[in-house]
Amino acid sequence: MKKRNVEVFSAGCPACTETATLVQQIACHSCEIEVRDMNNPEVAAKAQQYGVRTVPAVVIDGKLALCCNGAGPNEASLRSAGLGMAM
Repeated sequence: MKKRNVEVFSAGCPACTETATLVQQIACHSCEIEVRDMNNPEVAAKAQQYGVRTVPAVVIDGKLALCCNGAGPNEASLRSAGLGMAM
């Protein structure tokens, strides 16, 4: 079964923790979630490749979720990006 790759870029702040929790709550059985620490230079470099400019940010299957371009992640926008849907 193909897995949906979900990356949460976090700096460990309360908003980041809240987003990681939200992602875990709405993820489906085929979602593989990784919370990435932006304090790690390698993680920060990867985030930059995705276009991450602020945290928290969520990347689903290699694409920055549209919600992460401005106001921040919310359930509706994460679901519209495919989170919680089996592949």
